[in-house]
Amino acid sequence: MKKMNRKKSLALLASMALAAALMTACGNSSSNDEPATEIDFNDISASSETETEEETTEAVTEEESREGMYRSELTNEWIDESLKDQRPIAVMVDNESTALPHYGLTEADVVYELMNSTANGRITRLMAIVKDWGSIEQMGSIRSTRPTNIMLAAEWNAVLCHDGGPFYINDWIAKAYSANFSGGFTRVNNGKSYEFTEYICAGDLDEKFSSSNYSTEYNEYYPGQHYFFSNTEIDLSDIGDAIECTEIELPFPHNSSTLKYNESTGTYDYYEYGKAHTDPQHDNAQLTFKNLLIQDTTFSQLDDNGYLIYNAIDSGRDAYFITDGKAIEVTWIKSGESEPTIYLDKQTGEQIELNTGKTYVALVPSDSWDDIVIK
Repeated sequence: MKKMNRKKSLALLASMALAAALMTACGNSSSNDEPATEIDFNDISASSETETEEETTEAVTEEESREGMYRSELTNEWIDESLKDQRPIAVMVDNESTALPHYGLTEADVVYELMNSTANGRITRLMAIVKDWGSIEQMGSIRSTRPTNIMLAAEWNAVLCHDGGPFYINDWIAKAYSANFSGGFTRVNNGKSYEFTEYICAGDLDEKFSSSNYSTEYNEYYPGQHYFFSNTEIDLSDIGDAIECTEIELPFPHNSSTLKYNESTGTYDYYEYGKAHTDPQHDNAQLTFKNLLIQDTTFSQLDDNGYLIYNAIDSGRDAYFITDGKAIEVTWIKSGESEPTIYLDKQTGEQIELNTGKTYVALVPSDSWDDIVIK
């Protein structure tokens, strides 16, 4: 009960905050789009006893614990308790075909994909949120960041790992909530051009943290729990007007991002450039996700070179929540630069719960939102 009350409060507070927020808070260029009943146990009947037993069983499930472990706030999966207060990192990963294959991306807990430029077929870049970064052996390759990514990383109190960026990022990097490591990661001789050779390798982050003033633990800018997870497997058919979704094609023309439902794993496998996305760091495992969050987001063009910033602070815009072969329509809210993006059930107005597992988030430009193909 506490969990549900907290979720309702989050949705209400976020909505109230948005009413006072500036809808153009993400950039000064013009946008391309519109912006408890007491129980007398002496009177319990046979049926009530059954209900009580079921409730007790449910309560036990909710309070399950494992020695030396806790449920990750990013995925709800059981991980080592020593990681509980450790802040994650957010890794900018080059998504040009030349940068493939990506190393270590299957270690990410959450992966964002968003347009990096309006030029070059609206090429996308990935941002991987990783909780257990101490176990990274090789991840990348690493490239530059954009202002939008600084806001998204801040939602997790994550340290953004990148290599530079256009001057548009300067004011954002300087913000009090922002933390970043720019450049200086390991260069790997992979036979490619220099810009495709930088990776986070074992020991890099230990060195980066020790030579910085950043804490490896959550700090005062940590906004708290980001996603909420169901204690049982969610069937979206029981929630609302769910539609079948065994495949979703996203309107990213450069790489043609596609996610296909894998019934054997109950997750969505990621494809781009017409082939499966595999990770040579982990026996060529395919990148796959339990939850998909696809959000309609406007953006502001910054110059004629293709640089842009998403209007990530907004409310009431459409989104899809997809899991286990079904999709429902939701809306999303982000009330401040370092505040979490939350997703609300369109019918109830309450914050949705996700299934336990990894999550993929796509910020789809509003001018191509209608081009999404769901099968």
